[in-house]
Amino acid sequence: MFIGEYHYNIDEKGRLFLPSEMRTDLGTEVIINRGIEKCLYVYPLDEWEKIVSKLSTLSFTKKSNREFNRLFLSGAYKREIDSKGRINLEKSLIDYAGLKRECVIIGVGDRLELWDKSEWERYYGERQSVLEEISEGIEFDI
Repeated sequence: MFIGEYHYNIDEKGRLFLPSEMRTDLGTEVIINRGIEKCLYVYPLDEWEKIVSKLSTLSFTKKSNREFNRLFLSGAYKREIDSKGRINLEKSLIDYAGLKRECVIIGVGDRLELWDKSEWERYYGERQSVLEEISEGIEFDI
């Protein structure tokens, strides 16, 4: 399970450190993908395989299923975590998420999300005030 918020910088070669406490659960290879919002998703291989398995059960005759699979899966790249704990980000992914130098890495349960620092601050600032409202619509037992 991934939780927490961490701040790291992308270097000039497009490499980003991953928090040491998360690397054990990530393994040596990860899948980096375009997120649904303006961020990147980072999955351990076993979690990615679960997603692909579920997506493969969607009917290909439904246009929205084909479009989602096409757009979501085409942005995925398999990457090794190097000996220093860094991943190399594709330029297309950096551009998609608008990543500048300063990044925020957040744990979101089964994945990490990579955000440009200013974009994360904007997103969080806009949503923090409605957290109570959002939580009222979520039903589960604690």
